[in-house]
Amino acid sequence: MIRRSAPDLVSGDSLGIDAAVRVIRAGGVVAVPTDTVYALAVDPRSAEAVGRLFAAKGRSKGDVTPLIAADTEQVAKVAVLSAVARQLARRFWPGGLTVILEAAVELPRGVVNERGGVGMRVPGHEVPRLIARRLGFPITASSANPTGRAPALNAEDAAESLPGIDLVLDGGPTPLAVASTVIDVSTNPPVLIREGAVRKVDLEHVLGATLLPADSRQ
Repeated sequence: MIRRSAPDLVSGDSLGIDAAVRVIRAGGVVAVPTDTVYALAVDPRSAEAVGRLFAAKGRSKGDVTPLIAADTEQVAKVAVLSAVARQLARRFWPGGLTVILEAAVELPRGVVNERGGVGMRVPGHEVPRLIARRLGFPITASSANPTGRAPALNAEDAAESLPGIDLVLDGGPTPLAVASTVIDVSTNPPVLIREGAVRKVDLEHVLGATLLPADSRQ
């Protein structure tokens, strides 16, 4: 059964955020608002919780979920922030850019990819940042939808499409209503995996170089 919090729970002392953190600490799956789309949050240190997330979405065990962090400092506790990554972080975080970095800690399958990379983002939405800060560790940020369906842009859609999760934190409709852009900087040169909320041309302007598409990587 879905347990939804009040739609205005966005402040740091919100009872809904407290409830979300309790569920995540207990190994549960919570749908949370972000600046891009609603996301499924679990503790990425728990292989069991990550497995529950994938089961709720109907995703393959070979898939990987990105993470959301409270701030750049929290990202640095989980992944290696190269000079290029810091350059992108200064320009686009908080915001709709997911950066794949070399993992600096051991995390379960489903969080780290086959190259040892982990997708990290500091979103432009206070709620998931507060949850990550209170948890003391980044949270997962896989889009809140069954595989093959459009991501949820509001709490009602998340609750309706994912009846097997534990909690939906209602923060209203997502402001950007599009998935984050994904860039892999764990390789040299960086590779654009997906264009979304942040435009490719803006990334190239900051980096001073043309980005390669994902299919160019061997």
